Amino acid sequence: MRKSITLTVLLVLLLTATELPAEPLFSDPVNYPVGDRPYAVCLADFDGDSDADLATANYWFHSVSVLINNGDGTFADAVNYEVGSHNPEFVLASDLDGDGDADLAAVCGVYGWVYIFENNGDGTFADAVGYLVGYYPRSVCASDLDGDGDADLALTCCMSNNIAILKNNGDGSFAAVVNYPCGDYPRSVFAVDLDADDDADLAVVNSYSDNVGILKNNGDGTFADAVSYAVGDSPNSVFASDLDGDGDDDLAVTHNNNVAILKNNGDGTFADAENYPAGFLPRSIFASDLDNDGDSDLAVTIYAFDNVAILLNNGDGTFAAADNYPTGDFPISVFASDLDGDGDTDLAVANADSYDVSILLNLTSLQTPVEYGPWAELPMGFALSQNHPNPFNPNTTFEISLPCRSHVQIEIFDIVGRKVKTLDRGELAAGTYSVTWDGRDDGNHPVASGVYLYRLQADDFVESKKMILIK
Repeated sequence: MRKSITLTVLLVLLLTATELPAEPLFSDPVNYPVGDRPYAVCLADFDGDSDADLATANYWFHSVSVLINNGDGTFADAVNYEVGSHNPEFVLASDLDGDGDADLAAVCGVYGWVYIFENNGDGTFADAVGYLVGYYPRSVCASDLDGDGDADLALTCCMSNNIAILKNNGDGSFAAVVNYPCGDYPRSVFAVDLDADDDADLAVVNSYSDNVGILKNNGDGTFADAVSYAVGDSPNSVFASDLDGDGDDDLAVTHNNNVAILKNNGDGTFADAENYPAGFLPRSIFASDLDNDGDSDLAVTIYAFDNVAILLNNGDGTFAAADNYPTGDFPISVFASDLDGDGDTDLAVANADSYDVSILLNLTSLQTPVEYGPWAELPMGFALSQNHPNPFNPNTTFEISLPCRSHVQIEIFDIVGRKVKTLDRGELAAGTYSVTWDGRDDGNHPVASGVYLYRLQADDFVESKKMILIK
């Protein structure tokens, strides 16, 4: 017998939820050596086996390190890819050439370059191709800025006080730089649809002007003048997520021992910043659901105290006091994804002074029982079908088969391993179920064209498949 699950109704079922853990609990860190002075870490499935691998930008080692996941949240030895004599400070994973795997972009601030490493399809990378972008770029983000279905780049050029836009030619090569002024010493940039018009806007942290600048997309990858919002002294990093559950993306910014929260008014303007203590010298920030309660919590690297601070969301965009978990020496960058395949969100932290990456596995569990009536027809084994149609726009459907009552989690991830949507979580009776995704994320926003992974975890059974959204 077949049941239907849709995003709009989210399983019109009888749910009996047990109480969730009060806070996330992370394991002691396991450290993996990389190159000298890793300044940034990112996670993505580089080798196509549906788990999250990692890459670091090694400032003194003039290289990018790639560590392949063994499938259980442990990692093979680093493989290093050189960027000549340049000093990479930031690394980003995204499908830049449209072939369905995650490529790398490494920013080398001192010399003003961004280097593109195209994935060979197996987690190894071709030699870097460099683009001169401006005066001291510090960070980069990738998004389809001009609506043509490929990933463009936006970089902060801190010494020239502008944002550099490189539009993708469709094959992972890039057109000439176009610059947009922002504030003084831009350090961090995040691309997301802030004003609900279905294109990617930019949020830019300006360290010397103590604000975050919002550059709204005109719909074609050009941008309006920046509008600035005060956040506090010397901001370092920005992340966008729906923090208060109202369907639009808010901002979290690290600065001067605090995290500033700027709530979106729904149109890409923002309320005054609300500050939460994080620790001495907070640097990088990442928002993800760390305690499995359906809202976005915060992970912040605390550079001076060798830990990562976890601020749990109260459910309304306010946050509990920070809990600290140890890392390596001088943690400078954090990225979150499910590393060990157990359905919760783990952390990878780049430690600048111990030349390693700390892996902190999330030890929380989620139990949401769901009661169904008995079924007459039972499948013989667990199965996850290929979605259909594929490619799709905007809806696609796949089936799951359960031979016995099972604890189930069904999730959608983008190509770099970020969770986009939770379709179902809980206990299901034996049977075959049809699952439909409408191409929207947990905030009900349409997602960009690209390759996505959908994953079924049913008790000890885990399987993932790829699907392609084309607009």
